[in-house]
Amino acid sequence: MKETHRTKLVQITRILIGCLMLWAGLAKTANLQDFLVSIYGYELPLPELTLRLAAIILPWLEILCGIALIIGIWQQEFLSLLSLIGLIFILITGQAWVRGLDISCGCFGTNLEKDTFLGSVSFAFFRNLVFFGIVFYLWFRSITQKKDKPVFS
Repeated sequence: MKETHRTKLVQITRILIGCLMLWAGLAKTANLQDFLVSIYGYELPLPELTLRLAAIILPWLEILCGIALIIGIWQQEFLSLLSLIGLIFILITGQAWVRGLDISCGCFGTNLEKDTFLGSVSFAFFRNLVFFGIVFYLWFRSITQKKDKPVFS
């Protein structure tokens, strides 16, 4: 594959990941209470304040990362943040799956995930592995290749 085609594919992938993060963040902010209930379902051994802060902060981080990736600004920084978030998602969904918790993952709002395989923690775990792999590749490419131009430049 020619480098120009690869660069275009990377840009399209980056924008798609940005749209996915924007969608996930907006779905969570539409009903923060449901998202908090989803977080409680993971039965994490963390203080309630930490879980509540995560329910408030995470959706806005996802929205911010999504917008930045769509526009094409601070790619390396936001891809680093998304790689970290992806690792945390893998750990959280993995522990829930291993423990046999029958919960909705809460990733894209409860309407899409209600009573479907798409909301299961096993599907979320594998989806998070793929997400992390893509984001990590984009991050690695951002530090080893020429910078992609922002969409609006």
